[in-house]
Amino acid sequence: MEELEPDERDMRVGAPKREAAGLPAVAASLRHATSQMGPTRALRSLLKVNQQGGFDCPGCAWPEPGQPHTAEFCENGVKAIAEEATRRRVTPAFFAEHPISELLTRSEHWLGQQGRLTEPVVKRSGSDHYEPLRWDEAFALVADELRGLDQPDQAVFYTSGRTSNEAAFLYQLFARAYGTNNLPDCSNMCHESSGAALNETIGVGKGNVQLSDLEDTDLIFVVGQNPGTNHPRMLATLERAKDNGARIIAVNPLPEAGLLKFNNPQRVSGMLGSGTDLADRFLQIRINGDLALFKALNAALLDAEDAAPGTVLDHDYIRDHTDGFETFAARARDVDGRTTALATGLSADDIDATVREVVAADRIVVCWAMGMTQHRNSVATIREVVNFLLLRGNLGRPGTGVCPVRGHSNVQGDRTMGIYEKMPAWFLDALRDEFAFDPPRDHGLDTVDAIRSLRDGRAEVFVAMGGNFVAATPDTAVTEAAMRRARLTVQVSTKLNRSHLVTGDQALILPTLGRTDRDVQAGGPQMVTVEDSMSTVHGSRGHLSPPSSALRSEVAIVCGLARATLAGRDGLDGIDWAGFETDYDRIRDAIGRVVPGFGSFNTRVRAPGGFTLPNASRERGRLATASGTARFSTNELEVIERPPGRLLLQTVRSHDQYNTTIYGLDDRYRGVKAGRRVVFVHAEDLTDLGFADGEVVDLVGEWHDGTERRAREFRCVAYPTARGCAAAYFPETNVLVPLDSTAETSNTPTSKSIVIRLERRPPGARSTAL
Repeated sequence: MEELEPDERDMRVGAPKREAAGLPAVAASLRHATSQMGPTRALRSLLKVNQQGGFDCPGCAWPEPGQPHTAEFCENGVKAIAEEATRRRVTPAFFAEHPISELLTRSEHWLGQQGRLTEPVVKRSGSDHYEPLRWDEAFALVADELRGLDQPDQAVFYTSGRTSNEAAFLYQLFARAYGTNNLPDCSNMCHESSGAALNETIGVGKGNVQLSDLEDTDLIFVVGQNPGTNHPRMLATLERAKDNGARIIAVNPLPEAGLLKFNNPQRVSGMLGSGTDLADRFLQIRINGDLALFKALNAALLDAEDAAPGTVLDHDYIRDHTDGFETFAARARDVDGRTTALATGLSADDIDATVREVVAADRIVVCWAMGMTQHRNSVATIREVVNFLLLRGNLGRPGTGVCPVRGHSNVQGDRTMGIYEKMPAWFLDALRDEFAFDPPRDHGLDTVDAIRSLRDGRAEVFVAMGGNFVAATPDTAVTEAAMRRARLTVQVSTKLNRSHLVTGDQALILPTLGRTDRDVQAGGPQMVTVEDSMSTVHGSRGHLSPPSSALRSEVAIVCGLARATLAGRDGLDGIDWAGFETDYDRIRDAIGRVVPGFGSFNTRVRAPGGFTLPNASRERGRLATASGTARFSTNELEVIERPPGRLLLQTVRSHDQYNTTIYGLDDRYRGVKAGRRVVFVHAEDLTDLGFADGEVVDLVGEWHDGTERRAREFRCVAYPTARGCAAAYFPETNVLVPLDSTAETSNTPTSKSIVIRLERRPPGARSTAL
């Protein structure tokens, strides 16, 4: 199947919407489902998604309620399922017809629309084509390259969030048995800042709320998050919270439709357009203003306690369950109103009104996503959020807590399974005891450091379990040059993407089963498991016949690679790769002996709804912090200097995409149709900068070392974003994010705070994009 590339000169831009879902979402879902799957296949799939005995949605990680609705899916979930369960196929004939050099000129959307990969293929050294090869040949090629390296740390093993618990556990086991901790993952680029801050302050790098906490609380902050596009089923949870009397404060530079009003398509009122107003208060904050906001709120709470002692702070909780309060309080009052206004763009009245809401609420939950995690000061910001919750005892009791909303399905589970370059000693000890070998102890490479290592020639083999590494990572030109220096790049994938085209000297594409595909091994039909954003683990069983008999499961691919690579290695006889491939229950038995909270894994995961992993911070007992209690911290505020004539850019998703997968070219809620190369700028900023709505410009990123990066040909869209701010879609604008511009502590790329200028296209400049 081939389609013509769309011409973005046909792009149309209208007014942004002020409500989400409803009948338009239903219509879009049906259109995507039937066009890719056909009506019968679509119906079968949608009745199985997120159901007991069915498959877990390959989209986001939002949890299912205790009693899932018959239609427990959202518009973007339908798009994800349609992409995977499509009837379109990419066969060896496709690669014979299309050289890699030609495919490099195609868009991510076009590549993804070609369909499911069907057979393993290889790009030989010097070739411009992929050609088919047998699985044993593919495994042997990888094994020869890995065994030929001078040291194991010259290999990188990357993981995308879609990988199942079973495959992730075996993948990290393979890498460590091979001899390296180079296990970067997509979490390095999104919620690494959350994990770093929460591990330090509450002893676990995950959220500690359940759906019941959100549904029965008094006040919910939704910060730097667009659930209407990125986690649409969250809107139903927020609606139930509103039904129960909660108030919602949305904090965002953009007025996202899903936070303003939700027309629930599972309610008659929603289908008729008379849905639920969600945000009671919209704080339109400037980009990177969240730390200043929470510091101002905390200072105001301390002042309010001083004015009325014993009425604002929870002194019993602070005394019994926290440490560091005195040091924090001594410095927290040092907040300058002018600096707060400069950083946030909010008025003193905005802050005061928010403080009154906080004081009136007995129970508070703070939710956030990448709008808060991809800045230089993200870890400090999240620590300040924890301070905010600790002051009034909003941790460790029902209706309270931290809720970092993870994106990709099972990105959290992969980390639990050991996909991390810095796993603690107790985990490595448990691997040693279970499999009778001593794993490497030196820390490995995260995503940014892996790119640096490939760039500098220190890493020579790159293996990716899913994902689209080249498109997802920062500093596109640097990353692509780094990948091309590798001796071998290996991609385990379901569909074609740009990472298959930006390759090492040799390259392999190993096609794998998706969530919707039936997985049958020598031991019979198999189930995999995933962990959602609230730490609930449940099973997933595909139901469709695979697109090709040549496909192998992720588990089978890992086991095949491991057997070929580690054959004959001393001290690795304790790993039964063949047994794991035959029967996934054996993998889960091993996980149960290695990973805390997974005892009796096979029994518990087969119970309706699965089981929820323990999290000490849900209770008011001893935490896994240095002090055994929740920790106050002090966090310095630095306001990003934005020179005159510049804007602060955040990269965002369109409503027709999920991560780097581009489902279509519309962003319905923001009023964009048939195009992606747009930059959203406040109308007054456009006027002040001398540009017009609709004008085509280059975006030029400026970094403090004097270097510039350019993203060409973006249409200016006058949009009600915060003043001084701009937004544009990734991956098109990842080229503007310097590789070395990362968050302190977490090393996450700063994709949400990029200083740019708009530059007019020269007269007569050749158009390449619009």
